[in-house]
Amino acid sequence: MMRPFKPYIAPDQHVPELSLRAVMLGTVLGMVFGASSLYLVLKVGLTVSASIPVAVISLALFRLWSKAGGHDATILEHNVVQTAGSAGESIAFGLGVTMPAILILGFDLELSRVMLVAVLGGLLGILMMIPLRRALIVAQHGVLKYPEGTACAEVLKAGVRKDARDAAENAESGAAAVASAGPTGGLNAATVFAGFGVGLLYKTLMSAFKLWKDVPERLLGGPLRGGSVGAEISPELLGVGYIIGPRIAGILMAGGALSYLLLMPMIRFFAGAAPGPVPPGTIPVAEMTPNDLRGAYILYIGAGAVAAGGIISLLRSWPLLMHGIRSGLSDLSRAVQGNRPVHRTERDLPMTWVLGGIAALIVAILLARPLHMNLLGAVLIVLFGFLFVTVSSRLTGEIGSSSNPISGMTVATLLLTCLIFLSLGWTEPAHYVTALSVGGIVCIAASNGGTTSQDLKTGFLLGATPRAQQVAILIGATASALLLGPILLRLNEAATVYVPAARVAPGLQVPADAPLGPPERLTGPQGRQDPGTYRGWHKTSAEGGPPGKYLVNDEGRAVWYVDPGINGRFRTRPDGSEVQKFDAPKATLMSYIIKGVLDRELPWGLVLFGVMIAAILELCGVSSLAFAVGVYLPISASTPIFVGGLLRAWVDRCRRRHQRLSAEEAAILGDRSPGVLLASGYIAGGAIAGIGIAFLAGLMTDLDRRLSEWAAARNPFYGGPAADWLALLPFLLLASGLVWVERRALRRTGSPPSSQGVGPAS
Repeated sequence: MMRPFKPYIAPDQHVPELSLRAVMLGTVLGMVFGASSLYLVLKVGLTVSASIPVAVISLALFRLWSKAGGHDATILEHNVVQTAGSAGESIAFGLGVTMPAILILGFDLELSRVMLVAVLGGLLGILMMIPLRRALIVAQHGVLKYPEGTACAEVLKAGVRKDARDAAENAESGAAAVASAGPTGGLNAATVFAGFGVGLLYKTLMSAFKLWKDVPERLLGGPLRGGSVGAEISPELLGVGYIIGPRIAGILMAGGALSYLLLMPMIRFFAGAAPGPVPPGTIPVAEMTPNDLRGAYILYIGAGAVAAGGIISLLRSWPLLMHGIRSGLSDLSRAVQGNRPVHRTERDLPMTWVLGGIAALIVAILLARPLHMNLLGAVLIVLFGFLFVTVSSRLTGEIGSSSNPISGMTVATLLLTCLIFLSLGWTEPAHYVTALSVGGIVCIAASNGGTTSQDLKTGFLLGATPRAQQVAILIGATASALLLGPILLRLNEAATVYVPAARVAPGLQVPADAPLGPPERLTGPQGRQDPGTYRGWHKTSAEGGPPGKYLVNDEGRAVWYVDPGINGRFRTRPDGSEVQKFDAPKATLMSYIIKGVLDRELPWGLVLFGVMIAAILELCGVSSLAFAVGVYLPISASTPIFVGGLLRAWVDRCRRRHQRLSAEEAAILGDRSPGVLLASGYIAGGAIAGIGIAFLAGLMTDLDRRLSEWAAARNPFYGGPAADWLALLPFLLLASGLVWVERRALRRTGSPPSSQGVGPAS
């Protein structure tokens, strides 16, 4: 007979939990990791969980506070911190996957629209998951594992001083309430802070002060002419590769190698002799650089592969999804019929508040003008939202957040929504925005539903009050959602390039009946060069010039083509200054679904080539989605991820040999190792530095130009024949830090993980 479950803190003990300091710290950390996750998903379409880094930072900060004379935090306060701090990452993923598609479709990324989608989706996912807690977390304990939530609970337990741990296990006194960060948590948190500082300093010196080249690259010749190899040697991409491990990192790199070492040279080989442009290209292939080849041909092939990979992953998960739907609906029914909670650990937010909150959010969705929402769209949000929040919450318990197919659920939502709109004849530009708003809210709701489930599992194991956690994550989600919208817009504006219309669409004249936007001016550095006022025109067809947004003068002549910072093609301004674009691969997938169904204007030949690549990989037994993302991304983004994956493989092998571990034990310990915590710091530090530099781009244009000119002329690490090789030296030092902290940990202990807890003991 199974023994009844006993949480770490007994239900009859009342300890500080939902304190103001815990909520504030969790909210701030959630904003920081949410911003870094948004930066990451825009660059490579990936995010990593923030719960464990937030937990160990909370342990360290409260420990320092206690040494300064303040009061120690309880383990339940630490849990509130990680709960409030976890929402930012899931909202960032949903925003980065869906909202940039508006830019790709040629519309403005309005702040009010982005913030509404973030807030409404985040709160809807949390509220829809709350009624499922008793059925999924409590009744299914021992069946649904919730791996990330369980791991986070173990990390918090590992930070408890030995006397408090013994008291909690024996449940003999209230001494268990005090759960300050002990030696283990302090060491691990110091590792995260060190990684953050190193990543911040490295990125600032490289990107802001131009001390070394940020993307070493070499163009290939001979039979591989048209291809190139390169690496964006940034700390955040190295950290991502270390965390996701060698298999996914290797598959991403393989996709990049296919694009840059096979497809591009083949295009150059077969079409290089053509006297004129080969559609959809606009200049002869012989004159194209690797970036030109990628923009004209590879992006469509990669997008087709990503779309096919997303749909295939959804079909592969279909039996599991159906099982999740049936079980989730059954769980919801049992939750509604359940008995009234009695103990502290069984108190949720009142159901009247939950249902009233959901109803208020639906009304807000209908009334929000920036969403262009109609009644059908609101109904689809309710239906798909309940469906996929239920499925996401359950699948997260079975396979974990990292394997939860949120992208596939979003693809299904968009595909079905667009097919319904098409059957009704709703194919106007406003319906594009409506469909994308539906997909964005559902994507964020499903993602946040899974995150909320993991947090409630952590609280269940620790003996937290569910109501306190639910309030904390509602506050954290709202704050992160309000911050991430402005960051998304600012990142796009900082990398936006205004291209002279004569260069891309000579003589383009706006039709007399075309709707024009309100007067506007150029933003960023180019705004000082041209202070004129124009009106925006959204061109949807490819006739006479590329589709997208144009700025037109009073005579109706297109003067500027607005190339967005997210998924834009032009990486150099007219004055020669370079910008770093964001590729947003999954947002491109969403835009192509909408465009393909409602508009039906795509270079379908290239898209189908990508579909065939994904299908061939699936026949070979290789997961096509990660490979397809690699095909779409520049190889310079995949290379540092691959290096991080190789380092992780080598360190894991050393750990297994040194500590005599099985593969499963090594995987469990490796996911909570000092290297992973240092990599998390690299990601946060590098991404925050990148955001800060982007925010200051418009203010430091002259300084940036002078630094670039000086570095190109006098700094051999930035300009000159050896710059591509010399720039790799700082990157090698950065990578060696991951190996050093792991080897240091291995030297300190050699016993199996069962006797150590999480991370190295000090």
